Amino acid sequence: MSGADTDDGGGVRDALRYLLVLSRPRFWLYLTGPVMVGVVYAADGRGDLLTPTTVGLFAYFLLPANVYLYGVNDVFDAPIDAENPKKDDREVRYRGQRFVPAAVLASGLALLPVAALVDPIAWPWLAGFAVLATAYSAPPLRLKTTPLLDSLSNGLYVLPGAAAYATVAGTQPPLWPVLGGVCWTMAMHTFSAIPDIEPDRAAGIATTATLLGERRTYAYCAVVWGLAAVAFGVADVRAGAVLGIYPLLVVGIALSSVDVERAYWWYPAINAAVGAGLTLWGLAKVVPPSSLL
Repeated sequence: MSGADTDDGGGVRDALRYLLVLSRPRFWLYLTGPVMVGVVYAADGRGDLLTPTTVGLFAYFLLPANVYLYGVNDVFDAPIDAENPKKDDREVRYRGQRFVPAAVLASGLALLPVAALVDPIAWPWLAGFAVLATAYSAPPLRLKTTPLLDSLSNGLYVLPGAAAYATVAGTQPPLWPVLGGVCWTMAMHTFSAIPDIEPDRAAGIATTATLLGERRTYAYCAVVWGLAAVAFGVADVRAGAVLGIYPLLVVGIALSSVDVERAYWWYPAINAAVGAGLTLWGLAKVVPPSSLL
């Protein structure tokens, strides 16, 4: 989005608009969705749903966390993104603007007052998010350039939900949904890397997708999404059945003539629908529909 590629003299409004686009609004639910699911499934009653702590978690993972996560990515990916076509329309291209690293650092530090709000039992999950959100893109680890670790490290998207659950319930979240969530994020990340296989290879970047190639990456995603469905199914057969749409969908895409770059942009809506369904399902246990009559 060229209109958001501002320099330091572009004014506060342009800078804020740039940061908003940088935060990838279409992906906001990838961090806030797990928070909502974690709160709903940990809650014993209505009083647990809207508290200063749950609102603080939601607010942080709605915008500041996304500015941090994607801002670190954009700053350290600047040489690669110079040729990335996604930066021409749907995203913004970092061109060395000085306000961007400052805003990214402030967004990362904003996690500290949130940590002060939550139960200390949730601190390891928040710390894990901060570490992985940084190490994914920043040297020396730069996990996004190491096949398999790039996929596994995207479990960071599950950690806000685990932190929310632990804070509300006062206990750690159950193992199987956490494992299922990690598998889901691994597959989602690797599927999203398929359109970047050729640009990444041209830039000398190694990822799970560049290692496997397009056809085998489809297979990898189908298997890992299948494992996610199994893990959720151990916790609740119905949740496993819902998650079962993902391996079926990726197999359908692989066997069809649908352009993966087009299919990729379906997923924010698909994921939002699945996440909303799981959230409403859990909410019905906390606030039975009959109580609203």
